[in-house]
Amino acid sequence: MQHVPGGNEPSVWQKCSMGALMGGGVGLTIGFIFGSYSIIRQGAGPRGFLATLSQYMLSSAATFSFFLAIGSVIRSDAQLGIQYGHPVFAAPHIASRADAARIIRARWEEHKKRQL
Repeated sequence: MQHVPGGNEPSVWQKCSMGALMGGGVGLTIGFIFGSYSIIRQGAGPRGFLATLSQYMLSSAATFSFFLAIGSVIRSDAQLGIQYGHPVFAAPHIASRADAARIIRARWEEHKKRQL
């Protein structure tokens, strides 16, 4: 089946926001785990339990959400080459080492012809 670009897939902005939401959820969870562990080990500090835990959770959520949003945009950008059929991104089907060697030799010969 032929892939139609822009068919029923989300836009880049939607993918970015989905990555940010997932990163926020993961960051809140990780912040809760590590913040609770840190408070149990070292105490809550002068600001109290809730303020310390929320600082751990929010800073972790912000970091995870930032990087997952960027990662989802980069990942969706890399798939554009495949859907538009760029030969650089299209990986050939390799069944064996002999197939791989044959493909490499053919590419090498083609490259040598272009160099001359």
